[in-house]
Amino acid sequence: MSRLKEIYLNEIVDAMVKKFGYKNVMEVPKLDKIVINMGVGEAKDNAKVLDSAVRDLEIISGQHAVLTKAKKSVANFKIREGMAIGCKVTLRGEKMYEFADRLINLALPRVRDFRGVNPNAFDGRGNYALGIKEQLIFPEIEYDKVDKVRGMDIIFVTTAKTDEEARELLTLFNMPFSK
Repeated sequence: MSRLKEIYLNEIVDAMVKKFGYKNVMEVPKLDKIVINMGVGEAKDNAKVLDSAVRDLEIISGQHAVLTKAKKSVANFKIREGMAIGCKVTLRGEKMYEFADRLINLALPRVRDFRGVNPNAFDGRGNYALGIKEQLIFPEIEYDKVDKVRGMDIIFVTTAKTDEEARELLTLFNMPFSK
């Protein structure tokens, strides 16, 4: 069992029950899944770009990536319906906690001029979205093998009902929110 999951099972549950006064331990919000999405706009011109993005995402997540396809044709962007324009990974269980641990403790502190993540990026239903500008902050990515610096979106999906509960949950996971 990962260190972050052990901490969750013990300390976080106790702290959440104390702060929000849950009557049952099953009411305590928990991390449901983490979705990592990488949109690759230049894939419409060059299919090899998408392959390298998929490879980077699989190295970062430790799991097979799925191609995402365009839902609609957009003439201005020269995109047709069904064209592969990105990739994503959904992490659950042990891999989710392991990735969250690596992101919070290793990758985010490596961001240049890092002052914390936006504390207001919640969607109103207890989910948190985090944008990263470059994949190089992850220690698994070798700088020499990167063809182009790409960003990604990381979404933390929780079972929390409100943003306040989700913010407290992620704060207890040591998410470095800016003040």
